[in-house]
Amino acid sequence: MGTVLSSFSTSLDGFVAAPDGSVGPLFDWYGNGDVEVRPPGYPITFHMTQASADYWNRTATSEGAFVTGRALFDYARGWGGRPPNDAPTFVVTHRPPPDDWPPFPDAPFTFVGDLPTAMAMAREVAGDDGDIGVAGPGLAQQCLNAGWLDEVRIDLVPVLLGRGIRYFDNLDSQVMLDDPEVVEGSRVTHLRYRVRH
Repeated sequence: MGTVLSSFSTSLDGFVAAPDGSVGPLFDWYGNGDVEVRPPGYPITFHMTQASADYWNRTATSEGAFVTGRALFDYARGWGGRPPNDAPTFVVTHRPPPDDWPPFPDAPFTFVGDLPTAMAMAREVAGDDGDIGVAGPGLAQQCLNAGWLDEVRIDLVPVLLGRGIRYFDNLDSQVMLDDPEVVEGSRVTHLRYRVRH
């Protein structure tokens, strides 16, 4: 069975964004090297260090489905209709799609009213072997609380933001994680934890 995972670039003090949603230096590691990485579906090329590129290529391309919240969808402008890794994407929202949506007829997005429905649809689409990426700190927290999240990935950036949006803020109880896989990049440490169920 595939893995349900959440991955964020995170400050040392636990924030994934500033109060206004901007990411500041949290994504600088995507451009601080000379190895080209072209994620499926992204119309951009990253330039990472070799260590970060190897980690990315090994961990970031197995998603059979992607679940995101509306705030991240809006912030990313729907990724121009091409979601991360070109995976079928389920947007959890109580609002209708934007008026100008979709940008082209076969954009692989489905707008869903609640997280349990989105997760059920994602599991069906991902099949037995496809991973499900969960994006948005609120959704990651809800998945942890429900016992659905199998893996937590943190791209730990050496910066203290002081305030903002935390990766994990509203957990119902303590969550135990296994010891991490650690990959040291430049200006980032990649941490991969299995959730103990």
